[in-house]
Amino acid sequence: MIHDPQDTSVFPKLADEEVAWLSAHGDELKLEAGEYLFLENESVDSFFVLLEGELRVLRPVEGGDEEVATHLPGEFTGQLAVLAGNVPRFRVRAVAPSRLLEITSGAFRRVSAERPAVADVFISALSRRVRENQDWARQNEKLAALGKLSAGLAHELNNPASAARRAAASLRTVILDAQETALRHDGRFTDGEKERILALRREVAGAGVDAVPLDGLERSDLEDELSEKLEERGVEEAWELGPTLAGAGLDAERIEAFADGMEGEKLAGALAWLATTLDLLGLAGEVEGSTGRISELVRAMKEYTYMDRAPMQEVDVHEGIESTLVILGHKLKGNVEVEREYDRGLPRVSARGGELNQVWTNLIDNALDAMSGGEGMGHLKIKTSRDGGCVKVEITDDGPGIARGLKGRIFEPFFTTKPIGEGTGLGLDIARRIVTRRHGGDMRVDSKPGETRFSVRLPVGAGEKDGG
Repeated sequence: MIHDPQDTSVFPKLADEEVAWLSAHGDELKLEAGEYLFLENESVDSFFVLLEGELRVLRPVEGGDEEVATHLPGEFTGQLAVLAGNVPRFRVRAVAPSRLLEITSGAFRRVSAERPAVADVFISALSRRVRENQDWARQNEKLAALGKLSAGLAHELNNPASAARRAAASLRTVILDAQETALRHDGRFTDGEKERILALRREVAGAGVDAVPLDGLERSDLEDELSEKLEERGVEEAWELGPTLAGAGLDAERIEAFADGMEGEKLAGALAWLATTLDLLGLAGEVEGSTGRISELVRAMKEYTYMDRAPMQEVDVHEGIESTLVILGHKLKGNVEVEREYDRGLPRVSARGGELNQVWTNLIDNALDAMSGGEGMGHLKIKTSRDGGCVKVEITDDGPGIARGLKGRIFEPFFTTKPIGEGTGLGLDIARRIVTRRHGGDMRVDSKPGETRFSVRLPVGAGEKDGG
């Protein structure tokens, strides 16, 4: 369902008395569920007022039909063909038994002469629908361009990133083998000492560099303690070894146990070998992690734009939200704590995944901007739940809130509270239209100082509603 009951500008309803007056100038028409009123590129010389039932406007696209709008009783369709003489680019189908009033072009001219106010309703709606279609065309062009860019980037980045990740994983093995071979041939150490060094390496490398989470002050204290202990044992330039050993989770007690029987230059050589090995493994790990991040971003980009998928999909809202969080990761890192309260048992919704992701992007990005001026870590909460026949998504931030006088205007086109050049004022307007007109849901906002919550409700898929 793609109807926004809060916005009658694009799909205005006629008052009962106007419909009754028009009835004298038209003929009644009945359609059964599934029957078409007219098809695209079909000559139409009438427009139609819906008296009972429900009509769905469909646009043919590759792989099926894309839903454009839904008409409810009191609304009308076909006036573009009558007023502008255009051949319709859409098809209109009844989704329930429907009763309509057909007004021919000749009858409409008589209506316009006798009842100009009624004609103004049709003409004004026509103008707004044309503008909205142009807006959606521009938006779809941007999405298509993003999809093409994503496809190119996915191909160009994913293959070398995957190869680099495999190479980094292999590099760890090569580093360990090469370092062990070098140690085996080092004449400074006995066989027993070599085994002791390798045992310590296996202990800390198995846990990984930075295995012990320490805050900055704790780590600095541990580095100082290790450096002092090594200097006491005659290790020169101990300050160079301290950071790596501390990062590996080694404390003074463990170093004391390892150093038993080794002093001065020999101990320095053993620990230098260990520190070098750990540094090399850490660098290989950074390469592996970075290439993994590239692969994750490519995956998120493909999910975000719904590359190579039909317009309508049965969508898991959590997947789209998580892809959006990955895309916005640069704004989250170190600044915002994300709390997820997901109901993983939610049904999928029949939706245009790429468009829904625009909704999550606008809402989350606005929340991040709202929290950016505060002190300390921001808190973003995303909650999903079942609300009757709908899936409900709530996005809450702990920013300053929306001023009472502005709350009623935030969905207006071109209205923004951001500085000049930082916002177009279209984000929330587009998000709300996607939710209401394109997916038959609703969007609401509640705000007070320290808490702003946007709630989005989306109808579940047709199969769910039918019990199938």
